[in-house]
Amino acid sequence: MTKVALVTGAGSGIGRATALRLARDGLTVVPLGHSQDSADEVADEIRSVGGTALPLAADVADPEAVRGVVARVDDELGRLDVVVANAGVNGVWAPVEELTPDEWSTTIATNLTGTFLTVHHTVPLLLRQGGAIVVVSSINGTRTFSNSGASAYATSKAGQVAFARMVAVELAPRGVRVNVVCPGAIDTEIDDNTEVRHTDHLGLKVEYPHGEIPLTGTEPGAAAQVADAIAFLASDAASHVTGTEIFVDGGQSLVV
Repeated sequence: MTKVALVTGAGSGIGRATALRLARDGLTVVPLGHSQDSADEVADEIRSVGGTALPLAADVADPEAVRGVVARVDDELGRLDVVVANAGVNGVWAPVEELTPDEWSTTIATNLTGTFLTVHHTVPLLLRQGGAIVVVSSINGTRTFSNSGASAYATSKAGQVAFARMVAVELAPRGVRVNVVCPGAIDTEIDDNTEVRHTDHLGLKVEYPHGEIPLTGTEPGAAAQVADAIAFLASDAASHVTGTEIFVDGGQSLVV
């Protein structure tokens, strides 16, 4: 039977590239967008190359919305094998004394609580036959701490890694693998939902000897390169890999 993959935040960037990559690998893909229009666009692209898609929309920070998505996957497709918890925002980057509690909570709700809700509601389906979860974190909060002002974002990303390691141990004896990808600078649309306030004077300025990214200088990576790593972790080629992180950053986090 054809495997089924749910990809959150599939309307753009890494999520879109991952949905398309998994479809090319032969999986039926559920692209979950924040809006139905964005999910439909990805589904149309999947279908145009002969793939199968069930486009859905939900706010991953809304428990009932996520529950409804998983119920539809169960009702209409009858199984779930791969979950990619990718939905996220940069949110507000500001000095810690200026960042408001609401701004903090909004970033944590989408990035960290959204990851928990995605995993929480999908695990019962994954346990039926085993499967794989891939969480999309970041180098920020895990290897690098140079983006001063990004305290909420970095905390949410570090929390994703800790959460993934915890549930990897919990779910391994039950046939579900859990891994993380940590992208560096990637050419996506995430900056469109970023608000930056008064961060120019924060932190320490660092001079890099050969460009910001060792492999490519100033050129960011591509969303498709992150999708390749996700596809590996979701595949049988990674059947003995769980509870680990893959850094997709061209070596950026080693020098930043």
